[in-house]
Amino acid sequence: MYTDKVMDHFQNPRNVGVLKDADGVGKVGNPVCGDMMTFYIKVKDQKLEDVKFQTFGCGAAIAVSSIVSEMAKGMTLEEAMKLTNDRVAEELGGLPKNKLHCSNLGADALHKAIENYRTRQGEDPAVEKKKGRGGICCPYCDGPLEGAEGLCRSCHVKLMECPACHKITKAGEDTCSHCGARLSST
Repeated sequence: MYTDKVMDHFQNPRNVGVLKDADGVGKVGNPVCGDMMTFYIKVKDQKLEDVKFQTFGCGAAIAVSSIVSEMAKGMTLEEAMKLTNDRVAEELGGLPKNKLHCSNLGADALHKAIENYRTRQGEDPAVEKKKGRGGICCPYCDGPLEGAEGLCRSCHVKLMECPACHKITKAGEDTCSHCGARLSST
């Protein structure tokens, strides 16, 4: 059912813990399965100098958190924002179909920590304008959204506009990642 790599990261998770004075903190959860993840980041020169996590959930959720923390260390913020659920699952050698949502949570928690860092720095990560390019960019990877028709061409995340706050958020979620408004299931 699980690859050797998934089992290794579940039984021997890397980077577990809390970073005191973290530069950014990202929390996500899935109320259906009960998985909860919190990522803590330290940033130096726009790179992730350290990444720690706390996860309450199944073995796949712990393995995903562990591999995401390893993958992200040393990445620039832009590189880390391009980390996708597909890439996380691929790095683990695959996950059972009913556990793929865990890879979403890991990437989302890291992205939220980076968004939190950027907000603390006075930036608006929800609608980023690229200097010299103009236009609205994907809040998850900074890729341009013009003509994307609901799908970021860079990170392949399905996107939608929140009807409450009008910011770009991930399609298919129960609530908006920005304002917490309930999203329609259609």
